[in-house]
Amino acid sequence: MRTERLVLREPEARDRAAVIELLASPEVGAYLGGAQPRDELERAIPEAPDRRPGLFVVDLDGTMIGQIMLTRDTGHLRQAAGRVELGYLFLPRAWGCGYATEACAAALDWFAGALPGEPVVLATQTANVGSMRLAAKLGFVEVERFEAYGAEQWFGMWSPPA
Repeated sequence: MRTERLVLREPEARDRAAVIELLASPEVGAYLGGAQPRDELERAIPEAPDRRPGLFVVDLDGTMIGQIMLTRDTGHLRQAAGRVELGYLFLPRAWGCGYATEACAAALDWFAGALPGEPVVLATQTANVGSMRLAAKLGFVEVERFEAYGAEQWFGMWSPPA
């Protein structure tokens, strides 16, 4: 899938180093429980990546800058259980350029075509100002706020255009 500046594609073996960099980043992990130890990631992340519908690598000029996941939640949050949840992670060097908005909007368009009429949910810490702004730009509407993981969480829903 192509956008104006990006390609959303399946993960490939060449993305492994960027995935490790993403998950080991203290900035990326700031609102996700912290960065994961690089040595553990090196051992745990397979050479051949997982491929599944709704998992996209965000590619800028042939290089991975982030990931988008549209997955049916298995219950990590009561509010999201059984619903399709949008998740995203971008390398800090890609922040502030509009790439997350562009890529997530394209993924939501893809989803609306694949499962017409099905809403998507998103949860983020209210302290994560960038993620809160992104949710608003994408058209997510607040459903509730609650405490989880030691912080206030924001839970929103996006409904595809009719």
